[in-house]
This record gives sequence, C-alpha cells and structure tokens, in this order.
Amino acid sequence: MRGLTEANLKMLAGPRSYERGLGYLEAVSGVEVGDGWVTARVHGTERYEVELTLDGPGGLSGECDCPYGMEGNFCKHLVALGLTVLAQRESLPRQRKAARDRAQDLDGWLSGLSKDELLALVREQVREDRQLRRRLELRAASACGDLAAVRVGIRDLLDISPFAQYGYVEYADARAYADQAGQAVSAIGALTGAGRAGDAITLAQEAMRLLTEAAENVDDSDGWFGQVAADLVDAHLEACRAARPDPEELARWLVSHALGDLDDGLTDIDPLDYEDVLGGEGMAVLRKLAVEAWQSNRRGWAEKYLMERLAKAGGDVDAVIALHAADLSPNGHTHLVIARELDTAQRPDEALGWAERGIQNARDLAAVDTALVDYLCDRYAQAHRLPDAISLRRDHFGARRTLLAYQQLRAAARAADCWPAEREGALALLRADAGRRQQGWYGGSVLVDALLDDKDVDAAWEAATNTGADDRQWLTLADQARAARPADALGVYLRLTEPLTKQTGNAVYEELVSLLLSIRDCHRRLGTPDEFTTYLTALRAGQKRKRNLMRLLDQHGL
Repeated sequence: MRGLTEANLKMLAGPRSYERGLGYLEAVSGVEVGDGWVTARVHGTERYEVELTLDGPGGLSGECDCPYGMEGNFCKHLVALGLTVLAQRESLPRQRKAARDRAQDLDGWLSGLSKDELLALVREQVREDRQLRRRLELRAASACGDLAAVRVGIRDLLDISPFAQYGYVEYADARAYADQAGQAVSAIGALTGAGRAGDAITLAQEAMRLLTEAAENVDDSDGWFGQVAADLVDAHLEACRAARPDPEELARWLVSHALGDLDDGLTDIDPLDYEDVLGGEGMAVLRKLAVEAWQSNRRGWAEKYLMERLAKAGGDVDAVIALHAADLSPNGHTHLVIARELDTAQRPDEALGWAERGIQNARDLAAVDTALVDYLCDRYAQAHRLPDAISLRRDHFGARRTLLAYQQLRAAARAADCWPAEREGALALLRADAGRRQQGWYGGSVLVDALLDDKDVDAAWEAATNTGADDRQWLTLADQARAARPADALGVYLRLTEPLTKQTGNAVYEELVSLLLSIRDCHRRLGTPDEFTTYLTALRAGQKRKRNLMRLLDQHGL
C-alpha cells in the first residue's frame, strides 16, 4: 500500500486525468481486492474493467480497457479506483487476507474432489468456455498422436479471425490474440516433451509461416505477439536438439529461412544457435550454402548478414572485410564499418587507411557519412595530427555549410589555437550563401545561427537585418539583445505578437503571454511603462472572449 498515494496517482495520471478522475468516484463498482491487486468496474461512456497493481516490481501501476488506457496511459478511471481504495485503506489488509483465504479454500476444495467430480467440473467449464475447449482438444490430439488434428488445432489458434475487425487485430485485442497464439507454441513444446520432437519441428516451421502472415494484420505495440514468435523459435531449437534431424536437411532449411520471406525479424533465427545440432557436417553445408547465396547476390542484405555472422563466428576478420569491401557505399559508411572491425582486431593502421580511403573515394563530401568524418578527426586528434583534423573539418564544412559542421570546425580549430583565422574563412562562406539560399535550422540563415552560437549578438543582428532571418532567429536575437537594445527588441516582440492575437489554443496563449512579459520588460528598460499599460489594455479588450488567455494573463500579473 505504500506506493498507493494521492501524490503517486497524480504523478502517474498527470494533473488533467487526475482532476477528471475525481468526477468518477461514484462510478466505481464491484471492487475486488486480491493479494497485491484491486479490480473494479468504472462506468463512463461505457463500462470499463480496471485493475490496479499495488506492489508490483515497478511500483504502482494499472490497466484499463478504455481507449486512453489501452494506449498505455494511466487514465481517469484508474485514478477513480485508486482514490476509492485509499478511502477504504483501513479495511484493505483485511480484504487482502480474505482474498488469500479464498484462494486457499478453493485450492483445498479442488484437492478434495474425486476424479469423477473433477471431470464433471472440467466438462462443465469446457461446455461454457470455447477457448478452453480448443486448448484441451489440442492437448488431447497431441497425447493421442493425431498429428493432423494437432495441425488443425494450431492453425485454429493462430487464426486472427475471431479477434479481427475488418481483417485487423486492433491494439485492444492484441493481448488476447497473443495469449491464444501462445497456446499453439505450448502445444508444440509439449510434443517435444512427449517424445515427438520430429513432429514438433514440422509444426514449428509451419507455425512460423502462419505467424509471419498474421503479423501484417496485428497491432503489436506492446510486443506480446513478438514474444510469442520468440518462444516459437525457442521451441523449434529445443525440438531440433531433441530429435537430431538430418544435418544437411536442417542446414538447408536454416539458410532458406534466413534468406527467405520468413526472416522478417519476427521469427528471427540465428543459424549459429544450431551449431551443436548441425555438427561439423551440417556447419560445412551451412557455410557452403551461405557462400553460394552471397556469390549470386552480393548486394543482398540477408546474404551479406549471414556471411558476416559466419565469418565473425570463425574469427576470420579478413573474410569480414572482404565481404564489406565487395559492396562499398559511395558515402563512406562501409569504409567506416571496416575500420571499426579492424580496430576491434587491433589493426589500427589498416583501420585508419580504410577510413581515409572512404573520404578520398567519396563523390560528394556533403553526402559523406558524418560518422566517418568524426571517426577520422578523433583518430587525427589522438595521433596529434591537429592540422589534418582541421583540414578535414574545413572541407566538410565547406561542402555542407550547416551549423553543426561550423561548430565542429570551431572545436577542432580551438584545440589547435587557430580559431580566429578559421572563423573568418567560414563566415565568409556563410555570408556568400546568405543572399542566395536559406538552409539553416527551420530554414533560417546559417550565418545568423553561427553568429548567435558564437555569442556575437551585434554581428548576428546586423546579418539578420541585411540578409534576413526567420521568426525563431529574430526571437532569439531579441532575447539576447534586450538588455542592450530594448527598443530594437521591442519592435521584434510586437511584430511576433500580432499574428498570435488572431489564433486560439492554449499553446498559442502561452507563447503570447511569454511575448507580453518580454514587451513589458522592454518598456521598463525604456522608461515607458505607461505605453505598455495602454497597449495591454487594448489587447485585453480585443481578446476578452478568450477565457483561457484571460486566466493566463491574470496568473502572470498582466
């Protein structure tokens, strides 16, 4: 109970949902207290099932099947239940003890039933619960060795139709479908445990195809379906270890799976996990098939990845490098991958050579992988080759002309104590650009951004005046120049305020209030507070219908 407090409810829900939850206290019914959990029904637009976990591993948490709750939010219905429980906190320990006692009583009662009585109880539940009946039918078919019936049962469990509206399993139904699909995986695992691992292999491979087909039509935002797929992969490996299938046949299936449509990340299988099953003979076939596949499609991602895994597993760095070198990307990214592999193999000189080759071979330095530039500059700095680092940063900035490239050039030049000279050259390029193109953050002038980043406010203001700037940059300029140039800043704030008075919405109102506070400060610095009073009075008169805005103005003393 320590985690269940009003403060925690407000923190989890947020102020808005918490306030709304206060209005639902009378809508809570059917409260049931268990050992560490509380469930209830809350009547809103519809009747919702709500559950609070009081002392789980992550502390207080909850689930609700309302649309907002199904998105993973701590909703107003959970708040209402939490506050209801808090109001009954004195009786909660007694209720939790009663829940434990009921569970023990149920277990004791079941343990005392005869076989015939238990059978009658199970048959009654099977008649009432269709899903239970299907699961038990599947277990019965498995126990009887009826592979055809087991196959049909697994197909039924993996069928999305009972959960899908318009052919798609929505988020709200994904958990239930995943639970049902998990029963199919359990049945396959049970076959292995019953000494029928060969059948389990066959059905696991078929189930992988069915899961992949279903995945396109399931909202798996919470990963339940993905976990079922991972469990299925584990069940297949366990079955292979138990059945010891033909190594060559298994190797061919593994390669086909890795390179085929099923290798979509859902039922992702690492063939090396099967090394103990394949043995030397199977691994030789696996490598042979992988090489053949790669040689016939050197640009194929799956073929390349499989070859890379096999080469790394064998500790063959040169094979990994040759694999990447066969398909070098024009932006230098592959050169960087090779360089890092060589660094891992403690071959730094070769790594540096490959990285430099990536820059030399790049057709367009503006499009080169920036991580490659960063890698080389770091290596140059470590080797005390600062002129080389500055030269590369200078060339990269000249090609890209972005604020980030400017900042990186500045950092390299400062390390070598030569920033003033480099800065003049960089700013000259940006000034030449300023009149003919805008490619900075949000479309503003990179020249203005660079000067602002240098804290050169006067130069930035001059550049903005001469070559233009966007509203974001003008606002930053006004904020930074307000103390020294209040009249200029005031003009900016007034211009930015005008369009906001024609818009609505809380975000707009907050922005407007922020500007008004800045306008008031400018008038204070200029010694014209009466002008601000007149301006604000007129603005309030024109905006009086916007109640939220009026409330915000009052809160800020405007």
